[in-house]
Amino acid sequence: MREHDFPAQGRRTRGRRRFDDDEPQFLRHGRRPEPVVADPDDAPDPDTGERWSSWDDAVHGPEPHPAWVVTELAAKDTDLGVLKTGKEADVHLVRRAVPGTDRSCLLAAKRYRDADHRLFHRDAGYLEGRRVRRSRENRAMAGRTAFGRQLIAGQWAAAEFTALARLWEIGAAHGRIAVPYPVQLRGTELMLEFLGDPDEGTAAPRLAQLRPDAAGLRDLWEQLVDALVVLARAGYAHGDLSPYNLLVHHDRLVMIDLPQVVDVVGNPQGPEFLARDVRVVATWFAARGLPADVVDPTTLTEDLLREAGIR
Repeated sequence: MREHDFPAQGRRTRGRRRFDDDEPQFLRHGRRPEPVVADPDDAPDPDTGERWSSWDDAVHGPEPHPAWVVTELAAKDTDLGVLKTGKEADVHLVRRAVPGTDRSCLLAAKRYRDADHRLFHRDAGYLEGRRVRRSRENRAMAGRTAFGRQLIAGQWAAAEFTALARLWEIGAAHGRIAVPYPVQLRGTELMLEFLGDPDEGTAAPRLAQLRPDAAGLRDLWEQLVDALVVLARAGYAHGDLSPYNLLVHHDRLVMIDLPQVVDVVGNPQGPEFLARDVRVVATWFAARGLPADVVDPTTLTEDLLREAGIR
């Protein structure tokens, strides 16, 4: 691994847990969460499809908010269609705009499926290290009751929002990792910076879609190693890393889809998740021509575990 010039003071100490203090508010109070859409004013206009911006009653992303984020309460949100569907969540393209002005932005609204739908069939291992304080909630999640599945959905959304917020701040300060700016969290809906062509509403391509030349491939690999080092120093493993949840936006590698982010220290399976992440992406880069000694997954995994304070 090449030398890195960003500071390591953000590195976590062994045994410290992150997810206990990052629970959604309803998890802390031990009550069944209310439906997100409870106010009739939240319903979309039947003629235009617009609804009032939910900025005022959401948890906001890191401050200072980027200038492009529309925070005015007079803004309205218009759903422009589905960007991506998945087993756990659907991602919609949303335009937030202030009527009668030129203030607008495009957002990717990630909406986790409710308790009546299948949620994260592989979630048991990921939830280690994310225990909530009340035994009732832990039992509900372990038994996958309707209430438990709703709690799990809230944990996925909150975990992704928390990880994105922290990583975005690190990236803004040191430039070694790129993630979408987490605009807001409201219930199980996460609104993110849209990365792509704003005129056409086309998302940035995934790494898996690209066939970079040798120089481009090496550059993307080095960007990825930097990002993995940042993750490890923050105590994280992506948990499901692959060329399908890495975007390339203006030649910048951007990490997305972090609901299953793993606490490498607090989760007993954390090192295994980290090793799998490395193995999957290293295999992709090796298959496209990077030398085996450059993308050696064993060496990189050991380096990352040391960065996390485990070795």
